[in-house]
Amino acid sequence: MGRKKVTSSDVAKRAGVSQATVSMILNKKYNVSFSKDVIEKVENSAKELGYELPRRKKSMEEARRENMLVVISPNLTNPYYVMLLQGIESRAAEQGFGIFVCNTQRDLKLEERYLKMTSSLNPQGVIYMCNPGQCFMAQVEELSKRIPVVIINNQNEKLNVDAVELDNSKLGRLMARHLLELGHRDVGYIAPPLTVRQKQRSKRVEGFLKEFQNAGLREHVVIKAADEQIDKDIPGIDSEYRIGYDLTKEILAENRNLTAIVGLNDMIAFGIMDALYDEKYKVPGDMSVMGCDNTLFAKVKEVSLTTIEHFVIYKGMDACDIIMKKMTSRMKKYTEIEPVSIYHVEYEPKIVVRGTTSKPKVKKEKN
Repeated sequence: MGRKKVTSSDVAKRAGVSQATVSMILNKKYNVSFSKDVIEKVENSAKELGYELPRRKKSMEEARRENMLVVISPNLTNPYYVMLLQGIESRAAEQGFGIFVCNTQRDLKLEERYLKMTSSLNPQGVIYMCNPGQCFMAQVEELSKRIPVVIINNQNEKLNVDAVELDNSKLGRLMARHLLELGHRDVGYIAPPLTVRQKQRSKRVEGFLKEFQNAGLREHVVIKAADEQIDKDIPGIDSEYRIGYDLTKEILAENRNLTAIVGLNDMIAFGIMDALYDEKYKVPGDMSVMGCDNTLFAKVKEVSLTTIEHFVIYKGMDACDIIMKKMTSRMKKYTEIEPVSIYHVEYEPKIVVRGTTSKPKVKKEKN
């Protein structure tokens, strides 16, 4: 006959305590306090008898759940989102997870389709690399009750789900301050469509304008935003570059007194620089240029773009870490009540001064 299996009842007899006490101590459920002596007695008895905790039976849904994260992206034409994805993927791989990328192209119908598809994919978690469409927020919050959901959030709004956040108005203020400190008074700001749905863009512009307003120079800022139709079209690989290029041509034709032009992001700034080159402007001699995101190409020596670093890759890693923490807390319960926590992580942006900004050129007065 085989050896009789040791039970929690055997441990309870050896330790001189109740079976319920054994269960709570060995399952680390410390919502009921026990003396150090009792804890040691139970743990030692279990060890001496060779008792092993029975494995918790997984629900059918948990058993079928894949070691995979669904990542929802608005597009992958901007290096910003590629950098986010790099951060997510590197951390997921370290934890033995794969990722399934859903590219919505900022199309609400596509976003809705991917959200519905998430249930059949049965992932361990979902990461939004942008804000969900407002019409889907209730659906996203409901999903977060079943599996961890993290939003890499670009709005200054309180969300009821985990978020890695970015204060866009702060980014705009940093950009404005840099130009004001250099002595620029007349500047242009080029942006993608400033729609209600894309509030993060407007926040960045508002922060920029606020600094110039505080300096008494609000009327010296020219805002040039692309037409709303651009967000409705499927983005091309050069969509944001073209915004920078085309709108720079327009802004130069309308305003010849500018000494600096800012792009809402690096891709737009690259378009600005090429348009200035074609118009025979020297950067930064004739015109200073700034971007935002500190993407790879901004660091290229021939480009050397002054930009804002807000630690994009780290945000992707943090989003992944939050999901792993949520999974761990759900699997290892220390109380009878499942813990509910909402994480909000935010990095302080830093300006990276390179070779595309300088003091404005002093205009020679005519005799």
